[in-house]
Amino acid sequence: MRLPGWISQHLAAARALLVFTVLLGIAYPLVVAGVGQAAFYTQANGSIIERDGQKVGSSLLGQSFEDRPEYFQSRPSAAGVGYDPTSTSASNLGPESVVDTLGDPAIDPESGEGNGSKQSLLTQVCARSKAVGEREGVDGSRPFCTPGGVGAVLGLFREGGLTGRITKVVSLNEPASSYDRATKAAKKNDSAFVASYEGVPVELAVFGEDYSKAIVTPIRGNAPAKPAVPGDAVTSSGSGLDPHISPAYAQLQLARVARARGVEGARLRKLVDEHTTGRALGFMGEPAVNVLELNLVLDQRYPKKG
Repeated sequence: MRLPGWISQHLAAARALLVFTVLLGIAYPLVVAGVGQAAFYTQANGSIIERDGQKVGSSLLGQSFEDRPEYFQSRPSAAGVGYDPTSTSASNLGPESVVDTLGDPAIDPESGEGNGSKQSLLTQVCARSKAVGEREGVDGSRPFCTPGGVGAVLGLFREGGLTGRITKVVSLNEPASSYDRATKAAKKNDSAFVASYEGVPVELAVFGEDYSKAIVTPIRGNAPAKPAVPGDAVTSSGSGLDPHISPAYAQLQLARVARARGVEGARLRKLVDEHTTGRALGFMGEPAVNVLELNLVLDQRYPKKG
């Protein structure tokens, strides 16, 4: 008995579904997993690093060594609270993010909800550069950053909106720590990173004021064109989990780590060179240093004294 055409078609489709389910849903994954376990066991299992029988991390994931001066520091992370593999992400802030969101001075910024403040990408870079400079004993200044470590950005108000005489100038990222609530003007004990702009005194920003009509004007300042603090020390990677830093950032940290471990800087410099990987295939990417692997070798060769 010959089956109707529509039934034959459905049976053929069911057979095809069964065959491809077995091939692509069971056999192929098992083959790939088997090859991974047989030929690439370490990579297939997360490139886990163990020391003295304990898992200390993965060579593929960055981790924090903050407040440990005897270790090389990783680059910043925007993944969760930092280096969280379950929240891998970037800050999603672009080059036009130069103006901070001011927080309510009447609310404790450490409270559960916070005070509403939010740093721009520029201020994040400036603050990190200042902090790294202080930690490593170098000049942490950068173009378009104030000495206090925020974005050096002025808001210009002109008579004609976009043209005309400047009537008011505000340092948008420097909030007044105290001000007269009646006049909403900063008190005399506060001062901006620059006293005046084209002859107009510069005011500090006041929470609650509307600066949306201001012409945003970044000020370069007199910082060197090539900062002492390299770029990867002040910016996070796209994943927030980058385990590497640049050789320049590693070299910047040599003196601090050498002092903390009581080791000659030349020995650590050689160690950094040994753990610097070149470009992939000789032309892709940049040379890099794996921070976790370097710090583990540090503990083996030059353990911290005391």
